[in-house]
Amino acid sequence: MPAPAANNNTNNAGAAGGNGDRPDMNKTKAVQAQVSEVVGIMQNNIEKVMERGEKMETLAAKTEDLQNSSNQFKRGATKVRKAMWWKDLKLKLMIAAVVVIILLIIIIPIVNNINAVAGGAKPNTSSTTQATTTTTTSSAAPRPT
Repeated sequence: MPAPAANNNTNNAGAAGGNGDRPDMNKTKAVQAQVSEVVGIMQNNIEKVMERGEKMETLAAKTEDLQNSSNQFKRGATKVRKAMWWKDLKLKLMIAAVVVIILLIIIIPIVNNINAVAGGAKPNTSSTTQATTTTTTSSAAPRPT
């Protein structure tokens, strides 16, 4: 029943004024304007969502590239760390070898001198010991009086 009343108002408004200022037309235009505005806003929102989607895809690609770069960096850093460790180890071994050689250069002559002194004293000590033993033995014999 409300629909026929709307028709009556439309007919009455058209019959009475005959101009375009009918209340139903204004409402229709207002609703169409609102619909157009909402459609425009929705189109803008859809465009923004699509742009965000593109940005998200770009961001995902950049993230993947960054992950690959970080993996390469990690591998390279590990190689460099191992190379530096080996270099440090070689340096330490060379320093140890030089120290050992220097110690040998110092110790070997000292040992040779000690052996020469000890080797030269042993024969003299042995002959002296034998002579003393002989003298002691001959002095131990009874003397004739």
